[in-house]
Amino acid sequence: MKYFFVIIFLSASVLTNAQPVRSGMHKKEVKAFQKSLNHEFADPKESPLTVEDQARFKKLDFFPIDSKYRVVAGFSLTPDAHPFEMPTSTDRKPMYRQYGAVTFVLDGKSCTLRIYQNIDLTKKEGYSDYLFLPFNDYTNGNESYGGGRYLDLTIPNANTILIDFNKAYNPYCAYNHKYSCPIPPAENKLDLEIRAGVKAYKAHDH
Repeated sequence: MKYFFVIIFLSASVLTNAQPVRSGMHKKEVKAFQKSLNHEFADPKESPLTVEDQARFKKLDFFPIDSKYRVVAGFSLTPDAHPFEMPTSTDRKPMYRQYGAVTFVLDGKSCTLRIYQNIDLTKKEGYSDYLFLPFNDYTNGNESYGGGRYLDLTIPNANTILIDFNKAYNPYCAYNHKYSCPIPPAENKLDLEIRAGVKAYKAHDH
């Protein structure tokens, strides 16, 4: 998973809260995701951590796995979307386009998020169906990284898409300032807390 590119996306017809799923199966799936992420961070060839932090690294902190943050969202395409420069944590401004929008209900609130495609990334083998969902929520700067988090998705074959915030992760620049990371657009700020996924990184705790 390439954190500085990744994006997850959602759809545009309002559906209900969490998708029915066996709790044991969901926990197993999310724990596999967490294990894979920790393995990446522990691998010197893949880890975004500084050399100093890598020497102390044991594991990332995650919110407790919660199936309510696994939602089925309505999905709608954004027709004739024009490419735009997405701001990043540096002067770099990669070209993206809005691919679609997703709408869902969480904690009784109707939520809408936009999903994007990195134009250059779609030209690379294996990434033609890759979607990027950057978002902010009320945990940013407290329990989660202040700059927002990302989700990875692929183009759906229907007008719904599964979004699991338990798989939300931090951009690479949350760990190392040498990386350039997309900043979630203001339109992707959720008016609630997403207490799921990766928490803020504190090097001294690891």
